[in-house]
Amino acid sequence: MSRGDMAKPLLGHRSMEGDPSLTPASGRTIGVLGSGDFARSLAIRLVCSGFKVVVGSRNPKRKASLFPSAAEVTFQAEAVKKTDVIFVAVFREHYSTLCDLADVLAGKILVDVSNNTEINHHKESNAEYLASLFPACTVVKGFNVVSAWTLQSGARDGNKQVLICSNNQEAKRTVAEIAQVMGFTPVDMGCMSSACEIENIPLRLLPAWRIPIFLALGLFLCFFTYNLIRQVIHPYIREQKNKLYKIPIEVVNTTLPCVSYVMLSLVYLPGVLAACSQLYYGTKYRRFPDWLDQWLQHRKQIGLLSFFCAALHAVYSLCLPMRRSHRYLLIETAVKQAVEKKMTIWVEEEVWRMEIYISVGIIALGLLSLLAITSLPSIANSLNWREFSFVQSTLGFIALVISTLHTLTYGWSRAFDENQYKFYLPPTYTLTLLVPCTVIIAKVIFTLPCIQHRLLRIRRGWEKGRYVKFVLPSATGEFSSGETSSNV
Repeated sequence: MSRGDMAKPLLGHRSMEGDPSLTPASGRTIGVLGSGDFARSLAIRLVCSGFKVVVGSRNPKRKASLFPSAAEVTFQAEAVKKTDVIFVAVFREHYSTLCDLADVLAGKILVDVSNNTEINHHKESNAEYLASLFPACTVVKGFNVVSAWTLQSGARDGNKQVLICSNNQEAKRTVAEIAQVMGFTPVDMGCMSSACEIENIPLRLLPAWRIPIFLALGLFLCFFTYNLIRQVIHPYIREQKNKLYKIPIEVVNTTLPCVSYVMLSLVYLPGVLAACSQLYYGTKYRRFPDWLDQWLQHRKQIGLLSFFCAALHAVYSLCLPMRRSHRYLLIETAVKQAVEKKMTIWVEEEVWRMEIYISVGIIALGLLSLLAITSLPSIANSLNWREFSFVQSTLGFIALVISTLHTLTYGWSRAFDENQYKFYLPPTYTLTLLVPCTVIIAKVIFTLPCIQHRLLRIRRGWEKGRYVKFVLPSATGEFSSGETSSNV
């Protein structure tokens, strides 16, 4: 395979950063059609990058004060005549107002920076529509994923990538040079047919977080309802006690660690299922089911939501003594102790249980914080693969084990107390132990030498039932070829 073939992108687009074929473009004159917020930010960034900027406006005298003094603000026709590269910073519905400039725009490079108000609002992309209005021009889609704030504050404070697509390679190269001089990273997204995909990107609201958020909300509602029945409804029915005051803090605080604990185990459960699949089929080349593949891709978001719930749990726990109800209960306990003339209510076992419970919880939260920090791109990029894998895999599994100890010390011996089974429902923490313990047991089994060796061979390319060729010496001393199964 040639060097050029190896450099081809796997996903159909490539970063153009550091491309030696891109030559410095600073010093050239760039045109901007429009006088809105984005046009002003774009003009400021171009001027700061060393470009000469000519802004085309229908009311240049009124708009001139909005732009930097180094930029020339003039009528649209005059601005178009002074440059070959023009940023069209107007809305799609105003493209028709530029039709009078069709003759002057002929042969120019038009950079469409517009976005739609909703995904797939039109049958064709804005860039394709602009190209149909001006067939004598070369249209390039770009800079639409960069906000006006990023343009003003600089590429170091926002998204650095500028997605570019066009049917003309030279035009793309010219726009890429401009983006690179401005401090951005141009990414070649291919031909103009990619414009629709590029225009949809700024309109998507956390697409990778949708499934994890729904999963977290579903778990929260389930555990919240379960805890509500045990902590509020049960005493109201059985003892006629009104404990609705527990809902805002105590019930929520009981629910949050359950969600965090289960979500953390769901980060490592798909890896266990994937390993089981590879061991069962004896190959790593068999495609996982779509649901498992999606699950594996969302592990980062699930882990961050687990950390978020754990952090909220820590804050809620610190706030428990601040409640008025807690103060009343302390006073009531003190009064009862005085009436009964008890000198102390110290229980050694309970003291040790709470000390261990809190200490282990702090360690678990610290490890979750480390996992969350290393998930940030700026931190992850500074780690090599072994370091990143050690933190996310090894320390993550240790965090799961310590979280399990945190849960067990909370339960202690109360799991065997029949008074804890309200409405014959087991304590909440016993339910949360099911999935994490399954993951921990499976991980321990995978560390057995016989299973670990087989799994390692599979992940290195070995396949069950695959035949490999070998050479055997014949009776005459000559070599003859044969084949055997690789799993023999």
